Amino acid sequence: MKIRKFSGHAALALCALILGATAQAQVGEHTFRMSHAGATGHPGVLGAEKWAELVKEKSGGKMQIKVFANGVLGGDVQALSAVQGGTVDFTAMNSGILQTQVKEFAIFDFPFMFENGKEADAILDGAFGKQLADKLPAKGLVNLAYWELGFRNLTNSKRPIAKADDIAGLKIRVIQSPIYIETFNTLGANAVPMPITEVYTAMEQKIIDGHENPFSVIETSKFYEVQKYLTVSNHIYNPQSLLASKKKWDALTKDEQALLLSTAAEATKWQRENARKMSDESLATLKKTMTVTVLPPEEIAKIRAKIKPVIDKFSQNVGPELVAQLQTELEKGRKK
Repeated sequence: MKIRKFSGHAALALCALILGATAQAQVGEHTFRMSHAGATGHPGVLGAEKWAELVKEKSGGKMQIKVFANGVLGGDVQALSAVQGGTVDFTAMNSGILQTQVKEFAIFDFPFMFENGKEADAILDGAFGKQLADKLPAKGLVNLAYWELGFRNLTNSKRPIAKADDIAGLKIRVIQSPIYIETFNTLGANAVPMPITEVYTAMEQKIIDGHENPFSVIETSKFYEVQKYLTVSNHIYNPQSLLASKKKWDALTKDEQALLLSTAAEATKWQRENARKMSDESLATLKKTMTVTVLPPEEIAKIRAKIKPVIDKFSQNVGPELVAQLQTELEKGRKK
C-alpha cells in the first residue's frame, strides 16, 4: 500500500513538472523598455520598478523590464507615440492625456470628480474603467491597469492662495490637456501647457509662477526648491494608465500576456497603497520648507461655480450620457 501511495504522489509530481516545463517553455526571453516622465522616486516610477521586480521574479529571469524615468525617453506625448509605434514597450501616464486618442478619457481630467482614492479604485477597476480601456486597442494601446498619481494641488512663488480670486494673474503650468488649460484660464490664471520635464527650469527662471501636482510629485521633483507657497486644493484626481504597445502585446504568447497581467495586478495594489502613504509623508515634508494654505470649503465652492461652464462644455464633448453614467456609479458607491 505504501509503495502504491508513493508512486501515485510521484506520478502527480512528475505531471506537475511536465506541465510546469510546458508552461515555462511558452515564456521566452524578453527585455522590455518602459518609459516614465516622472522623476526617480515618483509614485508611478516606483510602481514601474515594483512591476519590473515581479515580472523578473515570476518569469524566472526570462522576462525583464528596464525602467527609464525622468523623461529620458521623452515626455508623455512622445512616450505615447513611441508606445503606439512599438519602439517603446510600456509607459504609465495620466489617463486624461489619452483623450488625444479616445475623447472619453477626458472625463478623468474633470475637476472635483472623485472624493478619495478608494472611490476612484471602484470606478477604475469596475465596468466603467474597462469600458474606456476597451477603446484603446484600436489606437495601438493596451491598458493593463490603472495606477494612482493622486490629488493635484497648487504651488507658486508669488503669494499664498487662500481664496479663489488669488489664482487670477498667475502663470500656472498645466499638463497638456484642454480641460486643464480652460479651467485655469477661467479662474483668471494664464495657463501654460508644458511637459513635466521642463517645469523645474521654467519655475527657476520665472518663466512661470507656479504649477499644480500631487504632493509626492512636488517633493520628488524638488519643486519646493523653486516654489514658496503650497495650496491644498485637491482640485483634480489623477489615475495613471499602465499602457502596453499593442504591437508588442500581440507578439507575446498567451502565457507571457497572463504573466504580465497578473504581475501588473499585484503591482497595482502595491502602487496605490504606496502612493497614498507617500502623499501623506510628502505633505509633512513640504510643510517644513513651504508656506502651506488649505483652501476652505466656501472658496472651493466658488471655484466650482466659476468652472461650471468648463465642465458643461467638456461634458458635451465626452458625451452627457457617459458623465451621467459616472455620476450614477459614484452616487451608488457613496450610499453603500
